[in-house]
Amino acid sequence: MEKAKYIDPMIGTVGEEQSETSHGGGKTHPGACTPGGMVQLSPDTVTGGDNGTGYNYCQNTIEGFSFNHMSGIGWYGDLGNLQIMPVVGETDLRSGSNEHVPFEKGTVGWKSGFSHENETAGAGYYSVLLDRYNILAEATVSAHTGMLRFTYPENADKRAIFNFSRRIGGKADFQHIDIINDRRIEGYIHCTPKGGGFGHGHGGISYDFYFVCELSVPATKMQFFSNETYIDGDIKTYEGEDVGLVVHFGEDVNEPVIIKAGVSYVDSEGALKNFEAESKDFDFNKMKERASYEWEKVFDGVEVTGTDEIDLKLFYTCLYHVFLDPRSAMDVDGRFTIGDGTVFTADYTHRTLFSGWDVYRSEFPLLTVIRPEMVNDEVNSLLRIAEHRNESLPQWELLGINAGCMVGDPATIVVCDAAVKGIKNFDVEKAYEIMKASALCKKELFGKPFRSVRPDCKQYLENCYVPEELSDTLEFLLADYTTAKLAKMLGKTEDEEFFMNRVKRYKENFNKSLGFMAPREESGAFVFENDRYDDDGCVESNIFQQSWFVPYDVIGLSELFGEERTIELLEEFFSRADFGALWNDDYNHSNEPCHNITHYFSMLGLPHRTQYWTRRVQKEAYRTGAFGFCGNEDVGQLSAWYVLSALGFAQVCPCNEEYFINTPLFQKAKIKLDPKYHSCEVSDTFFVECDNNPLEYPYIKTVHLNGTEITKPYLTFSEITSGGVLTFELSKEPCEDVLKEVFNSFIE
Repeated sequence: MEKAKYIDPMIGTVGEEQSETSHGGGKTHPGACTPGGMVQLSPDTVTGGDNGTGYNYCQNTIEGFSFNHMSGIGWYGDLGNLQIMPVVGETDLRSGSNEHVPFEKGTVGWKSGFSHENETAGAGYYSVLLDRYNILAEATVSAHTGMLRFTYPENADKRAIFNFSRRIGGKADFQHIDIINDRRIEGYIHCTPKGGGFGHGHGGISYDFYFVCELSVPATKMQFFSNETYIDGDIKTYEGEDVGLVVHFGEDVNEPVIIKAGVSYVDSEGALKNFEAESKDFDFNKMKERASYEWEKVFDGVEVTGTDEIDLKLFYTCLYHVFLDPRSAMDVDGRFTIGDGTVFTADYTHRTLFSGWDVYRSEFPLLTVIRPEMVNDEVNSLLRIAEHRNESLPQWELLGINAGCMVGDPATIVVCDAAVKGIKNFDVEKAYEIMKASALCKKELFGKPFRSVRPDCKQYLENCYVPEELSDTLEFLLADYTTAKLAKMLGKTEDEEFFMNRVKRYKENFNKSLGFMAPREESGAFVFENDRYDDDGCVESNIFQQSWFVPYDVIGLSELFGEERTIELLEEFFSRADFGALWNDDYNHSNEPCHNITHYFSMLGLPHRTQYWTRRVQKEAYRTGAFGFCGNEDVGQLSAWYVLSALGFAQVCPCNEEYFINTPLFQKAKIKLDPKYHSCEVSDTFFVECDNNPLEYPYIKTVHLNGTEITKPYLTFSEITSGGVLTFELSKEPCEDVLKEVFNSFIE
């Protein structure tokens, strides 16, 4: 089956504007990408606001096309370098839609209006008609290079504007540009927090972006400009804080103009090697076909069969987003940097863009099943960064730098989960020592000063809570739980007991008078809360939402709430929510703390309610079109939740083997396993098959694994990765007497 045809990169492309809350829409971009490729070549509608991809479907002008983007992120974004815009005739020397660089002379800018009716986005390809100039602009990519093809109107004064200072979330600090000849431009772009970037500079992101660029048509003239003024003289090199270049092609060119570029974050040599390896000619169609092939190839690992075209489009588009990141940060010669200019080589693919607080919940549990090599790469990447800087594993990483975004110690969770699942082609002992030092806020490790992301205070170190912060407390306790599980695997019995005793103290954060979890003051007293919807001490959540965050001991949590009250609260939690809304005070699928709670019902002996509510979320929180995601896509997490649930299961607690069962979305699914990381004892393929159409038969009657009936509400990772066939007999009505085994995972 041809699967790449179902990719629709326009899904989720709404940004800050037209949103009811500050969290906006999906904030994806529609540009051309390959799986895990360094280059993401996408159109830019704006530079400014909380439009972290540079593209917002709600806007009606395009200011150019740049070669690197992040997908699904908030906090004002980063990258967006080497922006190129085709124009006809003389224009202002500003884009006109960059909020970080106001006009000094111009009034309109070079931006062009466009219509979504004349816009196409697919697997490794994007195109749009620029109305102002009547130019068809097309983009395609390989892993380290990209091509732009501009079809100009006949007899027009054909030009292209290179905006080297442009950067999403701010501007580049410095640019050095060399005109090599009438077809070739090279240079580098220096970006630091001084110029803004991620979090308007608060993310602390610094990087150098190198490029080699060639033109299919020789330029008749090239003119540098800065601060909206042309630079006098026929100069071939120019540098500064605001460098641009206008490339003239003249009126006599009667063929499309192709501009191709290879990029690197290491040095000019890396950009050149990437360029020569992947962009030997100007065959745009060949690169486009290769990009589509790359998507077909990666989709061979997961295949579903169904009758609903919308479901197929959503599934493969979500899978597309899962495979975008973490992307390769390594050049074709194996070199990479991690933020301070030090150059490394490795025998794994070094990756970047780790949105830890988001992706440990569904994306990495999915990847451990469908792409374990990718997980192993990312674990090695996180470990390399932590080891080089002698600090905790990064919380939120971009280009080797921990942006410190969000809370908790999510990389510890990802690394421990990978290791206990047998994905451990890395130095597990060293990783454990770093994670342990982080948890204990050590000041020294490996004979050098060490910096921990954990809070260095008495309340946390001795009493296992962070004053005034409920989210931090519960996130760190989950990381301690996963550390205990890894300690057990490594035979470190004392450490296992130490960390598990810390985890058990989560109950001390339950405020009996409120009936929910609550933050505590330095004295230990609870912070006053009016009701379950207060958000004191909660990160992008409230007391009601955060109180469920004890995935390792749902039974113990239900005892705190009261068993009957737990079920009543869960039903209220879901029934009051609008799953398609940008924000909810009850179940809020648009943000991560609520993810996977639909499966709590199965853990409490009510699997038919898991089946009901999971299907509701699948069908109501995910839609086609630009407004298709109910919240930020979050670098693969929102998509991964959909993919896992569509396959018929979800991991609720990291480092636990159990993947809890829900009704699959498709009648058939096939997952190719990886014998390098999976046992494949039964088969190198895992099949999911339903006897009836799950859209008409939403409840589970029986489940069999390789012919043996399953009575528990979960499969284990080992069972899935042994291969074989998981068979569902489905029903139109709830079947309350199947998969009813109550699940208690907590280690006593």
